[in-house]
Amino acid sequence: MIRDIFLGFIRVHLLYHASKEAIFGLDMIRELERHGYQLSPGTLYPILHKLESEGYLTSEKRVFSGKVRKYYRTSDSGNEALKMATIQVVELIREIGIN
Repeated sequence: MIRDIFLGFIRVHLLYHASKEAIFGLDMIRELERHGYQLSPGTLYPILHKLESEGYLTSEKRVFSGKVRKYYRTSDSGNEALKMATIQVVELIREIGIN
């Protein structure tokens, strides 16, 4: 159960960062690590692919240092999902009394 909860938090993080700028997998592994999550590429990339297949993210390939990277941004649906998730997170924080 804890894993499922954290995976939900990770999805919100991904949507948040992708709403601010284009993101790529390895950079997000590092960013999420700063927040206490330990993710392997084998965990993160399926999440990114699923968010894309569900229409929450869009992607484009770019060449960086001779390597092709897939960069993700939120779609309109992703931005809407992020808004809804933010409302729910704020409500939860209020309910459990964390200030």
